Amino acid sequence: MRGSGLIERAIIIILDGCGVGELPDAAAYGDTGSNTLGNLSRAVPGGLALPNLQRLGFGNITPLAGVAPEPRADGCWGKSRERSQGKDSTSGHWEIAGLLVDRPFPTFPHGFPPQVLGPFRQAIGRDVLANTVASGTEIIKQYGEEHQRTGFPIVYTSADSVFQVACHEDTVPLETLYQWCRAARELLAGEYAVGRVIARPFVGTPGNYRRVGGHRQDFSLPPSGPTMLDLVKGSGRQVIGLGKIHDLYAGRGLTESVHTDDNRDGMAKLLAALPRLERGLLMINLVEFDMTWGHRNDTAGFHAGLREFDAWLPGLLGRLGDGDLLVITADHGNDPTTPSTDHSREHTPLLVHGPGLRAGVDLGTRASFSDIAATVAEAFALAGPAHGASFLKAITS
Repeated sequence: MRGSGLIERAIIIILDGCGVGELPDAAAYGDTGSNTLGNLSRAVPGGLALPNLQRLGFGNITPLAGVAPEPRADGCWGKSRERSQGKDSTSGHWEIAGLLVDRPFPTFPHGFPPQVLGPFRQAIGRDVLANTVASGTEIIKQYGEEHQRTGFPIVYTSADSVFQVACHEDTVPLETLYQWCRAARELLAGEYAVGRVIARPFVGTPGNYRRVGGHRQDFSLPPSGPTMLDLVKGSGRQVIGLGKIHDLYAGRGLTESVHTDDNRDGMAKLLAALPRLERGLLMINLVEFDMTWGHRNDTAGFHAGLREFDAWLPGLLGRLGDGDLLVITADHGNDPTTPSTDHSREHTPLLVHGPGLRAGVDLGTRASFSDIAATVAEAFALAGPAHGASFLKAITS
């Protein structure tokens, strides 16, 4: 099945955590005043230095110190509201793909209740350590030695909807850790249905423990309905997921999945995958804006990551042709300038570009992240998702 005749490939880049200003209901989430990129730009001496994003119209989305508005932008711009409840990666990604979440995934700010831990202990045949909200690097520093002595897994969570299990690779074999996480995934249902169960292996010695990112595995809640990925795959097209796309959609709707270690690795693998994408969709999540810098309130690192992405961008733009649609967006905010280290309830940027598409179009404030899914569906002449309004005509007519 052919598409609109104008677009044969869609590339969606999700800058994890790069919000552009609080949503109207931000106060209900404790996020009044959050504006990840705007506040970051004012916290960095001299403002942001992102000349390539600026030329596409990045500075037209929200006031950014150092990134001036561009009236003759090479791209189209706007911002999107999240209609789903919550502010986590799972709900954000599902909505980008056309699926709304009508209630937030549960979080456990005081640790997991006996109704969760009792069956989990029984399933794995041993006790657990910690059961608290913590940083992953701090929790293994605090409990790693006791874990190695007892063999009990370290169970913890965060402000996100996650059940995380940390084990030393010399103490608990990787496959055993993964089996324990599969057991947790089966148990965590109904009111306890967290978005993700995450295996967090680590290595090293007391005082020098370090996590092994390449051996991490996420066991996600499957999407509750069909997504854009399912629609595109069902039409016979390719759907390539890079980074944690596989995890966030529980592997559904993909024809190919590629693991990435960090932003730099992800950007390199995107360029490597692009020639393989003949007709269809490529999605990537660049996780470090959220995981490495947002959650640690690291403004300098956040800016350095944006600059690296900006410097890489021309290499991607030079590989795009007339049948390509590039969308740069985010899944939520994670303002590194606020006291919170949690995600923030924010609008997300919408930057659209393609050599065969219109430029300089203000797409306004979109009513839902799902407008992206609706646009991709219309571009590929597919029945659209249940939610979302396409902006295809604005960028093609």
